[in-house]
Amino acid sequence: MRKFDPENERLKLVYQDHLRHAEGLDHKTIDKAMAAIRQFEESTGCASFKRFRKDQAMAFKDWLDTARSKRTGKPLSKATIASTLRAVREFFRWAAGQRGYRATIGRGDWVYFKQPLKDARAARASSPRKVPGIEQVARAFDAMPGATSLQKRDKALLAFLMLTGARIGAVASLRLKHVDMEQRHVFQDAREVNTKNAKTMNTTFFPMGEAYVVALADYLRHLKEDLMFGPEDAVFPKSEIRCGPNGFEVKGLSRDPFASTGPLNEIVKDAFAAVQLPRYTPHSFRHMLALYGDKACQTREHFKAWSQNLGHEIVAITVSAYMPVTAEAQRAIILGLGEEDK
Repeated sequence: MRKFDPENERLKLVYQDHLRHAEGLDHKTIDKAMAAIRQFEESTGCASFKRFRKDQAMAFKDWLDTARSKRTGKPLSKATIASTLRAVREFFRWAAGQRGYRATIGRGDWVYFKQPLKDARAARASSPRKVPGIEQVARAFDAMPGATSLQKRDKALLAFLMLTGARIGAVASLRLKHVDMEQRHVFQDAREVNTKNAKTMNTTFFPMGEAYVVALADYLRHLKEDLMFGPEDAVFPKSEIRCGPNGFEVKGLSRDPFASTGPLNEIVKDAFAAVQLPRYTPHSFRHMLALYGDKACQTREHFKAWSQNLGHEIVAITVSAYMPVTAEAQRAIILGLGEEDK
């Protein structure tokens, strides 16, 4: 079986340029699309795209149903299959209009990548997300030590998430110049900070308790005064590894950010695990803050401001994405409304 087809590779390069410059997609999204197209090629033995027919699309769906994740070894989820089929469908829809492919790719053949309706509904279904309570965060935070530079960083990370609800990708790329403790403000500048959809955001600290502000302020003072960090240095830098008498050892903090968000995720998860709580993720803080804001805000204007502080221009995004109503809660609420009328 061939490992690649030269003509396919050339067309994929053109498509990458299309996605980046015509569609405005970022590298991460483009990489996912390329990975999906590569899976299709594997299913056909790298057959030429010029030979694409609808039976290949139908066979690819069967291939995905039996494929397994390279990371976990488990069958692919319905959501993963849905995103893969969508990416490949869009590629062939685009390819059908390209010179040299208009006459070879059958009109409408690419629609056969559509997922069965039953599976599509399953792909959109979501299981209840585990969200920490205010008290659980406080318990994990209070148990965290804060003597060394690394311990101060880890504790400040939990405090920062509590105060801002910032996405972990943005947190990992923040520089000291972006955080103003006096104004209790974070400027998520999309030109320098890895925000979602490259959107610049102004975030004011949520009123979640002075203990978190104190811990963050103490950590930032430590960076600036004790370690002589400057405005361009990372707020949450990676650990510095040096070669010592016993081999490589952690020797404090580097000035550079982590290359990925993985280590920061583990810091947060480990903090909860240390006090026998579920390993909540950094993103769960956003859900917790949305739920808390719904109860704390007394007016529609207040909740609008709360929502904007989470980075949502439209309140409906906060409500639909972060404030689900379970089937049990739905039933209880509806029955409760009936009782109130009696």
